[in-house]
Amino acid sequence: MIKSRNLLMLVALLSTLSMTSCKDSESYADLLNKERQATNAYLANCRVVNEVPKDTVFEIGSDAPYYRIDPEGNVYMQVLKAGDRKTDKAKTSEKIYFRYMRYNLYYWYTYNEMIGSGNENDMNAAPTYFQYNNYTLTVSSQWGYGIQLPLTFLGVDSEVNLIIKSQYGWASEISNVQPYLYHVRYFRNQI
Repeated sequence: MIKSRNLLMLVALLSTLSMTSCKDSESYADLLNKERQATNAYLANCRVVNEVPKDTVFEIGSDAPYYRIDPEGNVYMQVLKAGDRKTDKAKTSEKIYFRYMRYNLYYWYTYNEMIGSGNENDMNAAPTYFQYNNYTLTVSSQWGYGIQLPLTFLGVDSEVNLIIKSQYGWASEISNVQPYLYHVRYFRNQI
């Protein structure tokens, strides 16, 4: 009798909590819509190419277009420096270091302000790296799929601006459903 009463109380409490939280929070579809709006607002000020060039020869520079580099439109890449893909291609499980600065595009969309965070300018910060294309390792999967995707097309010594939607972003932040603009430089050696 006591166990069933405790069970009923637990069910009632959980039901109350779930109804309260549903009223106070947005649905996942609403969050995805806001993420799409923020991304589209940023890209509205840029040239966008909806596919990777067939020969993978990208325009390079700060005025280059953003290329949609995954079929679902979760990652867009602007190539600032291409590296040499023929002689300097990343190999599976190779340790690749990177320096980055990232900006929350939802925050920019809402408050019209770009506030960056990352290790791009702090040489005393711990080095960041992943083991290329090996998502079974936490050191790789924690950064998400999007941060590694440019190395499918570019050499290791490259530099890009990336727009990464939450599904391809940091594993710990997927549920936040917020897109980020990244400035990333890739290296073979720790710097």
